[in-house]
Amino acid sequence: MTGDISATPEWNALRRHHDQIAGKHLREFFKEDPDRGRELTLTVGDLYIDYSKHRVTRETLSLLVDLAKAAHLEQHRDAMFAGEHINTSEDRAVLHTALRLPRDAELVVDGQNVVADVHEVLDAMGEFTDRLRNGEWTGATGERIKTVVNIGIGGSDLGPVMVYQALRHYADAGISARFVSNVDPADLVAKLDGLDPATTLFIIASKTFSTLETLSNATAARRWLTDALGDAAVSKHFVAVSTNKKLVDSFGINTANMFGFWDWVGGRYSVDSAIGLSVMAVVGKERFAEFLAGFHVIDEHFRTAPLEANAPVLLGLIGLWYNEFFDAQARAVLPYSNDLTRFAAYLQQLTMESNGKSVRADGSPVTTETGEIFWGEAGTNGQHAFYQLLHQGTRLVPADFIGFSQPTDDLPTADGTGSMHDLLMSNFFAQTQVLAFGKTAAEIAAEGTPANVVPHKVMPGNRPTTSILATKLTPSAVGQLIALYEHQVFTEGVIWGIDSFDQWGVELGKTQAKALLGVITSDGSPAKQTDSSTDELVRLYRQERGRAR
Repeated sequence: MTGDISATPEWNALRRHHDQIAGKHLREFFKEDPDRGRELTLTVGDLYIDYSKHRVTRETLSLLVDLAKAAHLEQHRDAMFAGEHINTSEDRAVLHTALRLPRDAELVVDGQNVVADVHEVLDAMGEFTDRLRNGEWTGATGERIKTVVNIGIGGSDLGPVMVYQALRHYADAGISARFVSNVDPADLVAKLDGLDPATTLFIIASKTFSTLETLSNATAARRWLTDALGDAAVSKHFVAVSTNKKLVDSFGINTANMFGFWDWVGGRYSVDSAIGLSVMAVVGKERFAEFLAGFHVIDEHFRTAPLEANAPVLLGLIGLWYNEFFDAQARAVLPYSNDLTRFAAYLQQLTMESNGKSVRADGSPVTTETGEIFWGEAGTNGQHAFYQLLHQGTRLVPADFIGFSQPTDDLPTADGTGSMHDLLMSNFFAQTQVLAFGKTAAEIAAEGTPANVVPHKVMPGNRPTTSILATKLTPSAVGQLIALYEHQVFTEGVIWGIDSFDQWGVELGKTQAKALLGVITSDGSPAKQTDSSTDELVRLYRQERGRAR
């Protein structure tokens, strides 16, 4: 979308519609439309998506689709899939969807068949991980690798660690993984604790091989290894995911063990590229292929389904509906699967780094609220932490509930007669029901509750939720879930008219940190900063570190 979407007739129609239905309760929605619980649903791949517990009518959805068409969503979507340079501020194509195209597909971008390039890297990854998993690749002492340590940050960490935890049941070669991202040395020290250098392989994930945090940790890890095994061991215990052969080679890594990717893959969209090497090492290339196939299912649905029956489009539009017209600034993501504990953290980067923008793609200021704030926790932990606010707080927080019919693990309940997974999922269904319909003062008083307590127990309801139910947490299901949110991000970004694929907001802090590193470590008196707060913080820090003030 170019120009001001909020000045369009479609936006104004939504504003008027909001004024008409904003005060309506979900109890009324279901009473007037009793079939909405069956009809406001979609099944896509392995995902059953119920959006009936949202404060929308069929007219709302129609008006939202009209808005998407006014923003030319379909044309922007087609441009992305075709490899046009829709990342305008960096003049790049946006082709994470090409990472999961089947081998026999063809997509020529800037004169290059990118599908062939993708599968060349996947084949190299598969060959390497096969050797690692069957014991052909050994460490410097001839012992098999038991642990891979992925060193990266941002998209080079959040995706792999989330997927690794989600697919832990598919680890079948005696290899486990650990992940290091924070430049705080406590992270690396903790992750190396208990490891044997002879059976440890490091994957250094950095496109440029110059990211300060990653290279600091990689250098410390190399020192840990060489102190035990000598300098010659580096080539047997380090591989790289990068495009910078020169720096990889100078680090001591054999560039034959370097796996590349492309500038049309953003970091937060890269877990299905070579950045996922740690995942493939643990679960194998066949499971990784299933993971990619799951993405592709949603990609094809997003690419071909009409907007009114397009799951990522509808969920993105509903998110925008609350963000713009209900002043709901946040969305909770609540997976009822402990294996998805890191899913909300993963989505934080995917969504907020993408759509946390205040200017449009053409550089003009936005006139809408952009960028939903994503947060969450695995159920039932969240129920005993922040659900109080969701149920009875003054802020409206729409929530996505994610659950599975078949458990990855199950145990009997305390009395030995039931399933703990059934107990978990009963909470899933109960929470969405109570959030939607609540409990009135009259209903509570009718139970004999003292009058002075009744107001405290009222559950207002009318809290909107999406329920996403799949059969089991498989590699394909994980890929489908990720792609479902990727394309929601795209949908919202197009309507806001922003570039969802750059991240200039993270750059200045990096530059300033480099400048301040010299200030806080210099032998002489520190250079004055532009503000008294930073001056005083630096003075106190240097004092505590025993340096001149």
